[in-house]
Amino acid sequence: MPYLVIYDGLCNLCANGVKFLEQLDRGQRFCYAPMQETSTLAEWGIQPADVELGMILINLEQPAQRWQGSAAAEKIAELLPGGDLWLFLYRGIPGLKTLGDRGYEQIRDHRYEWFGRRDALYSSAYPVCAHCQDRDPVSTSD
Repeated sequence: MPYLVIYDGLCNLCANGVKFLEQLDRGQRFCYAPMQETSTLAEWGIQPADVELGMILINLEQPAQRWQGSAAAEKIAELLPGGDLWLFLYRGIPGLKTLGDRGYEQIRDHRYEWFGRRDALYSSAYPVCAHCQDRDPVSTSD
């Protein structure tokens, strides 16, 4: 099942996170698009302001199924080998998920200050890929 990860291509932390996922996944489950590619956002019915709430994960087989922010990070972890065990522990320890959600928000809001801003946009080795060609993007018309 393919997924599209929309990330901040100017954020050092975000770009390094995508690089890490690329090494783990090798384009098997995920393809990527930086949030700065407004044409890609528009194709998926996403407004530029929408990505200010964090990364977005889209199920390409069911494009209406989306996760954002810490929920997207959790879903990505769930899809990775061994991720379901990590999530079981993460969600099972009282207060840890709430702490994780708040931590994600703080990192999201201070990512450039804490981790730096790239001079050039990071474009993934697995961009909006072949998996993405076989899907129906969400229509923006009513």
